[in-house]
Amino acid sequence: MTGNSRGDDNGGPIPGYDLILSGGRVLDPGSAVDRIADVGFRGGRVATVADGPQTGRDRLDVAGCLVIPGMIDFHAHVYWGGTSLGIDGDWLARRCGTTTWVDAGSAGPGNLEGFRKQVIERQDTRILAFLHVSFAGIFAFAREVMVGESWDLRLLDPAVCARVARANGDLVRGIKVRVGAGTSGPNGIQPLHLALEAAELAGLPLMCHIDRPVPRLDEVLALLRAGDILTHCFRPAPNAPVLPNGRVRAAVLAARERGVVFDIGHGMGSFAFATAEAMLAAGFPPDVISSDVHALCIDGSAYDNLATMSKFLGLGMPLSEIVRSVTATPARLLRRPDLGCLTEGATGDATVLEIEEGSFDAIDVTGARRTFAQRFRLRAVVLGGKLWHTASEAARPTG
Repeated sequence: MTGNSRGDDNGGPIPGYDLILSGGRVLDPGSAVDRIADVGFRGGRVATVADGPQTGRDRLDVAGCLVIPGMIDFHAHVYWGGTSLGIDGDWLARRCGTTTWVDAGSAGPGNLEGFRKQVIERQDTRILAFLHVSFAGIFAFAREVMVGESWDLRLLDPAVCARVARANGDLVRGIKVRVGAGTSGPNGIQPLHLALEAAELAGLPLMCHIDRPVPRLDEVLALLRAGDILTHCFRPAPNAPVLPNGRVRAAVLAARERGVVFDIGHGMGSFAFATAEAMLAAGFPPDVISSDVHALCIDGSAYDNLATMSKFLGLGMPLSEIVRSVTATPARLLRRPDLGCLTEGATGDATVLEIEEGSFDAIDVTGARRTFAQRFRLRAVVLGGKLWHTASEAARPTG
């Protein structure tokens, strides 16, 4: 990929576009586009996907690369500096190409405004949120101190959560809850009932985390509605979606049939190669691939969503479906038709990738390893129609 070249600013012809990504393979599954083309941006939006060379003020030669809509990480933790698990989204985006982060419950009704003012409004990359039903969000998540916020039902007020969600409709796209032995403890499944009440009051979908029993996966799935999201959907046992004999649980099949969404949410404990291989072999791919990246897994085994996508590439998931799972599908779930596509008038975000050939080791949360012949590599990021980052630039944290 060659570098950036400028048009004539000294009296020459006025260029047609602000930026051209030239000669790449444009892969936009949501728009049924898969061909070599130029992508032009004007005024912060996608202006064209056209065959043949186009002219623009800035031009980047991306021949041999994939040009996809700006990637959406549907489950991350980017309340950097405000929570112990938060990471700096802009810094990580320079490594993995995410242009939109969906923060999955780092903030609750009591600290959402701080998240907005202190982080979201200061970042270049976009941040949307699933608001935690717990008043303080995920407030104690570190190696030294780990307290499940759903252990204390006094923190879970559905009416307050719904009121804050409705008042911040530009930012909040759903409600989050965590249940399981480590997160709700003796309260079991009760926090899920409270979160569902908040989601119903707010008119929003629910994202439910599950870890070790109790509750059991079947109990959780029985309560989820069409459009609700089960995250950590390819976790290892216990509460894996697949039985020891390789068959997908009946409750999992029934949930997908009625419209429950299955999100990877890799994280530090929620993705196993054995589970993924069994689910893919059974014809049950995830709806969404997300990283659940946070302070305790950014250096392994999740790393970022590009690493998670590379695992699915190695496992044989079709390229177009991997791209769909980080673009069109999450954009639809977020009710943001301007994201996740490269159609004319869409928000001018794009991620430029290469597929590297070689021998690449990968690890899951159980310590199991696989060696794959391909992986994704970031080449460039476009935000708001401007070239924001190229892979030659160093990624530096802000603190």
